[in-house]
Amino acid sequence: MLQYLHLKDVGLSPDVRVDWAERINLIAGDNGLGKSFLLDLAWWALTRTWAGQVALPAPSSKKASIEYVVRGVAKAAEPVVSTFRRTDETWPLDAKRPPIPGIVVYIRIDGGFSVWDPARNYWRNDPGRPSAYHFQAADVWNGLDVKGQRVCEGLERDWVNWQEGRKPQFQALEEVLRVISPPSEPLRVGQPQRLFVGEGRDRPTLLVGNQTVPVTLASAGVRRMLALAYFLVWAWHEHRVAAQLLGKKPEDRFVILFDEPETHLHPRWQRSVLPSVLQAIDILRGKNGKPPQMLVATHAPLVAASLEPYFDPVKDDLIHLSLRDGRVEIDQGGWATQGDATNWLVSETFGLEQARSVEAERAIEAAEAFMRGDKPLPAGLDSQKAIHAQLKKLLPAGDEFWPRWLVKTNAIKVLRGDKG
Repeated sequence: MLQYLHLKDVGLSPDVRVDWAERINLIAGDNGLGKSFLLDLAWWALTRTWAGQVALPAPSSKKASIEYVVRGVAKAAEPVVSTFRRTDETWPLDAKRPPIPGIVVYIRIDGGFSVWDPARNYWRNDPGRPSAYHFQAADVWNGLDVKGQRVCEGLERDWVNWQEGRKPQFQALEEVLRVISPPSEPLRVGQPQRLFVGEGRDRPTLLVGNQTVPVTLASAGVRRMLALAYFLVWAWHEHRVAAQLLGKKPEDRFVILFDEPETHLHPRWQRSVLPSVLQAIDILRGKNGKPPQMLVATHAPLVAASLEPYFDPVKDDLIHLSLRDGRVEIDQGGWATQGDATNWLVSETFGLEQARSVEAERAIEAAEAFMRGDKPLPAGLDSQKAIHAQLKKLLPAGDEFWPRWLVKTNAIKVLRGDKG
């Protein structure tokens, strides 16, 4: 697992440190503050590879550095420090073999995945071994070649092969699909079928109600979750096969990096996606194994709310990024149960003044100012009549703000439409 990252002159802050909890790490903050950047750096620290572009410090930085600790099973965790080398734009590292973090899966927001497997990317000694497996969105479905070698057949071919061969991977896939399904809408596997005229292979399907739907035609949200289920099963199975071939004991530890799990998902699914990933990993390696470490970047209050029944301050943390005086600062240890998504929206984590439209928030703020006797009032909302008309347009009749406004302004007759 990753214990901490300490960045100097990397990103939007000259000096920032993140101490990662051993299980769930929820990363929140406004756009552009570096949530995905932290995931990229975490992936690099865990695997010594980059899932995308190399992190580059500011041109004015003379000695940018990244320090981190990855804890393995047996070895004592020791800090690793890399100082950016401008001559070749790299982050050099000591050649000694680092501790093994377990199987690392990075679920990227662009539909791609990266997988680091100790058996195939670490224990092997041959010079042609890949440093990791990086799948673009199309590779997830069609398969991946690395240096001319086919390393993965892709979701569609593997699914059908597993299903028709009645392989253990298919049973695992069905179980994982069951737990990651949205509430009341189970992802049920159908029979493979031919989809395109002239094509020489069958494709996997889902049963939706009484209809059979090819997975390639499923919605974006369903496809992302199918890909997640497939990669968890694929990474787990391929690691165990490779470990057996190498005569090694397979790992049962996972590190999951998940960028915006809410992408494309209905609110019902958003509030179950992270708990379902924990259940899926339990299915693969058993409940007696060590819980996975999860680093999750999100903008979704429902994702945060979904963790309230599971959150343990000893094992989990909320990492909040904010911009202060032009610098990104990180606050940790500030988790507080909010009770519902609306409260999460107006919490410090997501930072809205009100969980309303911008126009409704502006109207209520003008009403508050009017009741306090503040001057001047906003243009277009500079009288009781104008404010009331806007509130009446934007707020439902049962809104909690109405009683205060009506009592303070004696406007009950106006609300009812009475004269006077």
